[in-house]
Amino acid sequence: SQEQTNATSYDAAAVAIITLETFAGMWINAFIISVLCMGWVKKKTLNSNEKILLLLGCSRFWYLCISWVYSFLSVTYPKYLYVHSMLQLVLSIQTFLNYFKLWVSACLCCFHCIKIANFRNNFFIYLKVKIDRIVPWLLLGSVLLALAISILAYDIAEKLHSTNRNSTCRRNFWEESIKMEEHLFHIYFLTGFGYAASFMAAIFSALLLLFSLWRHKRNMQTNSMNNLSMDVHIRAMKSILSFLVLYTINFICLILTIIYASKKNASSTVFLIYVFLYAFPGVHSLILIFSNPKMENTLLRILLCVKCKVCMK
Repeated sequence: SQEQTNATSYDAAAVAIITLETFAGMWINAFIISVLCMGWVKKKTLNSNEKILLLLGCSRFWYLCISWVYSFLSVTYPKYLYVHSMLQLVLSIQTFLNYFKLWVSACLCCFHCIKIANFRNNFFIYLKVKIDRIVPWLLLGSVLLALAISILAYDIAEKLHSTNRNSTCRRNFWEESIKMEEHLFHIYFLTGFGYAASFMAAIFSALLLLFSLWRHKRNMQTNSMNNLSMDVHIRAMKSILSFLVLYTINFICLILTIIYASKKNASSTVFLIYVFLYAFPGVHSLILIFSNPKMENTLLRILLCVKCKVCMK
């Protein structure tokens, strides 16, 4: 029928757009991973900032990969997710990676704040001295939290699969998806709670760094060392503030996915929400690249080489 044809065309367009965003984000994060790994091989070590960036790049790369597989199967082979155990596996891995990349991003903001900001508070000075030892524990805590949520997601998905395995599966994909979203409301609630907590950590870090920048600018002298410190503050603030803008929109999109989960005629709105959710890992990673002089220079050299090869042809 005409409605089925339109639905098929809509699903194909959705897969095409999501695929484009996914592979762009995967390429950007793969670039970050490659640069950091090459530096790791040369220096035989990684500093705390590089460790956080490496884990963030890896989590985002695999999150985009798993999410694309889930979206592709949902549109192309929706029954496969319900007949086999693929739904439980994909959902739990996706939840783990989503939650993990969330907290690693918050750790990056906190690290920048503690490492760059200057305060005379004894506790802050203690954190600044011990930050390199604290970072591995923060990352380990992020892994454990993400693992706990993913186990819960697997358990809920298992119950959902047991409930639906005797169904006729004659409804279309969007109806099945809406039913699944209703059953998985608790997963969205827990993820939203973790997202809100990490969001508050990022805001608090940005405000502290902004206050430190204001104090430094007020007391700044005209020597080169102060100017260099000012540049570091401004670069970090641009990175964190741009991240906060994206993070805020991403948080709103997450809330909207919960709101529209029970609405049957909101497929186009949900699609627009997921378009941004898939774009976020790539866009923010691109900001991180241009906030890092080493990565920025490496990327520009690669683009220059590609441009020269294209011109020669």
